[in-house]
Amino acid sequence: MQQRSPTLEGFRALFRRPSVGLAEIAWRWSFGFAAALLLTFSFFEYLNTLPVSARDLFLFRTRQPALISQALLHIFRGSGQRAVEAAIVLGLALAVAWILIAAMGRAVTLQSLQSCLSERNATAASAVEDWRLRSLGGLNFLRVAATVAAALGLLAAWLLGAAVSPDSDPSPGLAVLIFLSVAMLVWLAWSAVNWLLSFAAVFVVAQGEDTFGAMAAALDLCLARPAPMLAASTWFGLAHLVLFFVASSVVAIPLAFLSVAPGAVVLGGVLLVTCLYFAVVDYLYVGRLAAYLAIVETPNPPLASNVTPPHPPYAAPPRENVDRDEVILSDLPTIDVPK
Repeated sequence: MQQRSPTLEGFRALFRRPSVGLAEIAWRWSFGFAAALLLTFSFFEYLNTLPVSARDLFLFRTRQPALISQALLHIFRGSGQRAVEAAIVLGLALAVAWILIAAMGRAVTLQSLQSCLSERNATAASAVEDWRLRSLGGLNFLRVAATVAAALGLLAAWLLGAAVSPDSDPSPGLAVLIFLSVAMLVWLAWSAVNWLLSFAAVFVVAQGEDTFGAMAAALDLCLARPAPMLAASTWFGLAHLVLFFVASSVVAIPLAFLSVAPGAVVLGGVLLVTCLYFAVVDYLYVGRLAAYLAIVETPNPPLASNVTPPHPPYAAPPRENVDRDEVILSDLPTIDVPK
């Protein structure tokens, strides 16, 4: 029986179940909109706590950059601690919300894709009912921890670049080189870990693995079947790249009317194209998940029937074909070999 291509199964799932892609966009964008709204309100509340004196207002009305900078320094002086505390509280709240919402959203998406693949592939495994939502939450928690570690790594790269270029002996070129090198390594490490944790969620829903079991299963599959994994990632990556080039070309259309159209209209056009681009990217990600799920649920291909089996080990000829008159048959010359 000829097996279907997992990459084609991923693209077919996008057209057979468009509701799954729309659901993915819905939960991602709902969380993003709520997070942006919370950050905006928090920012304005933070601004309301800043004291503005009559002297600061007078300096603002002068419209002189030097005087305005002095007013800003006076306004924000002593407010750094409140800003850090607010950022920590918001970060923790958004992280917890994302862990829970992403776990539920990923569970619904993968279950729908699994049922879609089961309808097309008779060899697909039945749905696993003993998986637990906390396993997906554990994977998302590790993703948050990896993101925080990457942010700390970028901060360390910035401090390292500043350390090699002190004020007494400035070396901006070396500082930029060190920062970019360390930042690139941090980004590559974060991308690999984040991809692995995202892929491991497939094993939680498809096979009922726990958090660390799903990570181990994801690594085992990547090592055991690298060809289909690389093929699915490459084709969907190329689709993403083509989409990026198309969006980059389309976004130039509203920018071309910048000299004749109002700035708000041009900005709205750019934001519309950007939102459509990110929506299609999220939609394509569902197809990639479907391809990965097809790889997980497809057994290893059997060996071809025309493959010649390995030669058996050498076997001694039977005794009937042995010349018993040969005296070398015995290492004891005093013993006669029976005829």
